[in-house]
Amino acid sequence: MSGLRVVPTWRHGQERLYVCLTDGRNIAWYDREAGRVNLLSEERRDDVLETLRPFLTGSVTIGPPPVPTPAELARLTLHPDDDLAPNRPGEALLVALDRDPGPAHRLRPDPRRRSLTAEQTVGDALDQLDGAGWHALHSVPLPGGDRLHHLLIGPGGLFCVYSLYARKQKVLVADPMITLGRRDPQPLLRRLRADADRASYALTAEVRPVLALIEPADVRLTAPPREVHILRDRDLDSLSRLGGVLKPADVEALHAMARDRNTWARV
Repeated sequence: MSGLRVVPTWRHGQERLYVCLTDGRNIAWYDREAGRVNLLSEERRDDVLETLRPFLTGSVTIGPPPVPTPAELARLTLHPDDDLAPNRPGEALLVALDRDPGPAHRLRPDPRRRSLTAEQTVGDALDQLDGAGWHALHSVPLPGGDRLHHLLIGPGGLFCVYSLYARKQKVLVADPMITLGRRDPQPLLRRLRADADRASYALTAEVRPVLALIEPADVRLTAPPREVHILRDRDLDSLSRLGGVLKPADVEALHAMARDRNTWARV
């Protein structure tokens, strides 16, 4: 048994049959009207086709999700309020702190400021990759008040990056839990995978999760985490050495789609 299941959904008035893993993550979908099976990963190709076999009708094209055409991109003339590209790293936190700075007599630093430092540190590092053919978006809003800290798009693919302040603290990674120092463990890897899955749904392309740790004293992994890259902030430039996934035109097309706020309205 492949462990896959088919979940029908409606998107923009059209039915799609999503193929999901047991944990709910999508790995493919069948667009019956277009006669196409879109694979986010080739690794489960045979299992996906076997699972979809009862639903397939007529001739079917199989492959990675198509990148938007120039005609589709021409329609993405964005209103300034809908363009996410100008967002600064930590944009949502900057706005929140501006509206509510908090009391000046705090005995401990406002935790929002540590989170802001983390997002700004990672955001600045990702923005440095722009000259190598990459694009970074920051504080991408999602329905329900959630957001992606960063979305990186380039020759090596798409990455959803979560920034975590860990200065001078020991970090224990026991998938899906992350423990900082003596704090209680938190299931951050589960959230990060969910964020990447929502981004994959919105962009119809594979998005890989990355956890960026800011100045940790030490990082220990009980086992390699599933599908998640874990990097220190000083090592984020290693992502720029990845390639062979997207052509320059594909990078630009996906960036144009991702920077549109409306792309994220239904994920």
